[in-house]
Amino acid sequence: MRTRSTALFLSLAVWAFSANAQTSLQRPPITGISHVSVYATDPAKTGEFFVTIIGLSKAADPENPAGQRYYVNPTQFVEVLPLPSGKSPASLDHIAYITGNARRMRAYLAAHGVAAPAKLQRDRDGVLRFRVDDPEGNVVEFVQNPARLPARPVAHPIGDHMIHAGFLVQSRANEDSFYRDVLGFRPYWYGGPREDVVAWVSQQVPNGRDWLEYMLTTNGHPPTTASALGVLNHFSLGVKDMAATTAALRSAGHLDASHGGPKIGADGKWQLNLYDPDGTRVELMEFNNVKPPCCSPFTAPNPTPQ
Repeated sequence: MRTRSTALFLSLAVWAFSANAQTSLQRPPITGISHVSVYATDPAKTGEFFVTIIGLSKAADPENPAGQRYYVNPTQFVEVLPLPSGKSPASLDHIAYITGNARRMRAYLAAHGVAAPAKLQRDRDGVLRFRVDDPEGNVVEFVQNPARLPARPVAHPIGDHMIHAGFLVQSRANEDSFYRDVLGFRPYWYGGPREDVVAWVSQQVPNGRDWLEYMLTTNGHPPTTASALGVLNHFSLGVKDMAATTAALRSAGHLDASHGGPKIGADGKWQLNLYDPDGTRVELMEFNNVKPPCCSPFTAPNPTPQ
């Protein structure tokens, strides 16, 4: 009996040691947004929008042969995919973040109870990547770029850095359990259309200044139209001078009365909203606020122009 008890004790001790070692894995760096993947009912038309109006450079998609990439800069891009059956046109396929070590990130997430794939994918351009789901089923991808990036097209966009991305969120607490508690995203700013309403919650990646924005359903009900969903699911390009950006767009004939003018958002930054052909919002935003923000102060540094 003593032998069996001793064996059981040793077995439990080994298990406990192993579990403790796994949960003590250090999270590798998450340095910024890699890309946002959007759906298109007419990919060619959407691509024309990103090239002609936003100024991105088109290239093949090593991750998905059915897609196209539109580069903001050598490490950031918009991926355009054909709209699958049953999906809203303004849905996002996924948001991807850059990590310093994809293998360690996969192991770290698995050790923290996140369902992670057994293997990583390596694309033709040398990028290592894998995907997981966040608590609300949004697909999150982590990519590790090769030490030497392959040649990528030079873009001349309206803004040359994707500073944030956002999507519909039902439960702030559930999403925080993943993005803040597990991944270590840092609070940046929160606010809403009024002081007493929290509709937008922003948190920066732990090792950079790009941020993720929760677009909360303040009435408890998700949007019922693609146009409403497209307002929530969005990405933002940073611009240095909104007045100059707006003037350039007007001069090129890309703005009309339907766009309205730029405005100062609740966070105190100048912004201007454009929409792709399926209604996904492209938010142009200055890097720094020009007046104090509503609702809460900034609790992390603003991004800086590249």
